Amino acid sequence: MIGRMTTTLHARKRGLHRAWIVAGVAFVAILGAAGFRATPGVLITPLQEEFGWSRGTISLAVSVNLMLYGLTAPFAAALMNRFGMRRVVSGALLLVAAGSGLTILMNAPWQLVLCWGVLVGLGTGSMALVFAATLTERWFVRHRGLVTGILTAGGATGQLVFLPVLAHLAVAQGWRTAAVTVTAAALVVVPLVWFLLRDRPEEVGATALGAEPGAVTAAPPARAGGAGRAAAHALGVLRSAARTRPFWLLAGGFAICGMSTNGLVGTHFIPAAHDHGMAEPTAAGLLALVGIFDVAGTIASGWLSDKVDSRVLLGAYYGLRGLSLMILPSLFGATAEPSMLVFIIFYGLDWVATVPPTVALCRQIYGAEGAVVFGWVFASHQVGAAVAAVGAGLTRDHFGAYDLAWYAAGFLCLIAALMSVAIAKKASLTV
Repeated sequence: MIGRMTTTLHARKRGLHRAWIVAGVAFVAILGAAGFRATPGVLITPLQEEFGWSRGTISLAVSVNLMLYGLTAPFAAALMNRFGMRRVVSGALLLVAAGSGLTILMNAPWQLVLCWGVLVGLGTGSMALVFAATLTERWFVRHRGLVTGILTAGGATGQLVFLPVLAHLAVAQGWRTAAVTVTAAALVVVPLVWFLLRDRPEEVGATALGAEPGAVTAAPPARAGGAGRAAAHALGVLRSAARTRPFWLLAGGFAICGMSTNGLVGTHFIPAAHDHGMAEPTAAGLLALVGIFDVAGTIASGWLSDKVDSRVLLGAYYGLRGLSLMILPSLFGATAEPSMLVFIIFYGLDWVATVPPTVALCRQIYGAEGAVVFGWVFASHQVGAAVAAVGAGLTRDHFGAYDLAWYAAGFLCLIAALMSVAIAKKASLTV
C-alpha cells in the first residue's frame, strides 16, 4: 500500500508525461512539412505567367516531389531506427530549407524539378506519416490511435497555416517571397526538434504512456548497423510484406487515396478554381478550410480506430470521398457558393481520415514491423499522388478542363472502398 502511494505521489510530481511533449514537437514538424508540400499549388500560376512553362511541365516537379515524399518514407523509418528521429528530422528540415531557398535562383524547368521536386521531396518525405507511426509506436501504449489522428491532423493544420499566407505573398510580393518564407520556417523548427525531441522513453528515464512500469521499448532489427543496413532492412520488410494479400490491398487503396487528395485536389484545386474565374487567394482559402475540418475529421478517425474495425472505417471514407469528387466539377464558379462550401466541409472531414485506420491495420497485421510496412504503404500513396499530379496537369493541357480527372478519381475511390473491406486481419511476416 505504501509503495503504491509513493508511486502515485511521484507520478503527480512528474506532471505532464514526456510523451506529450515529444508528440507536440512532432506535431510542429509535421505541420511544417505539410505546409512546405502545399506550396507548389500556390506557385503553379505565377510560375506559368513568369516563365511561360505549361502546367504539365510544372506538374512534373510536383509529381517528383510527391513521388519522393512517399518513396523516402520507408527508408526514413529504417533510418529513424538506426540514427534516431531527432537526427533524421533535423536533417530533413535543412534539406527543405535548401530546396526552397534555391528556387529563387532558377530559370529552367529542370532546376524546379531538382529544388522543389528532389530536395524538398526528400526532406518532407523524411517527416512523412511514418514519423508519426514510429513515434506513437515508441512513446504511446494508451491513446495510440488518438495521437496518430492528432499528428496526422498536423498535416492539415500546416496547410491551414501556410496556404492563405503563401497565396497572399505570391500575389502581393511575388512567388520568390513565398519560397523564402518556407525556407525561414523550416530553419526555425530545427532547434525545436534538436533540443526537445527524444527517440525513446528510456533516454529520459521514462516509459511509454500507458506502459507497465519498467517496460522497455523494443528496438526493431534495423537499429543495428549503418545506413546501408537500415536500407536493406526496409527492402527486406517490403519483400516479405509483398508476399501477403493485405499489403497489396492496403497499398492499392492508399495509392488511390493519394491520387484523390495530394495529387489531384492538393495540387490542382487552386488552378482549377482559377480556370472558373475564382481569385487564387480565395481558392487557397477554400483549400485551407479543408485543413480546418480535416483536423476534426482526422482526430475523430483516430479515436474511432481505437474502437471500430478499421476496415469498415476505410470502406466508408473512400466511398463517401468518391461520391463527393464526382459532384465537384459542377460546383466550381467565380465565387464560393454555398454548395462549394458544403463540399469543402464534407471533403475536409474525410481528407486524411484514412491514415489512422491504415496505420492501425499495419500495426495489427504486421506487428513490430508495422511502421516500416506503413512506410511502404505510404510510398504507394505518394506514387498515386504523383501519377494524379502530372496526369491531371496533362488532362488540363489537352482538354482545357479538369473534369475527366475529377470523375476518374471518384470512380477509383469507390474501388478503394471495396478493396478496404476485403483486407484480412492477419498475415505472416518474415524478414
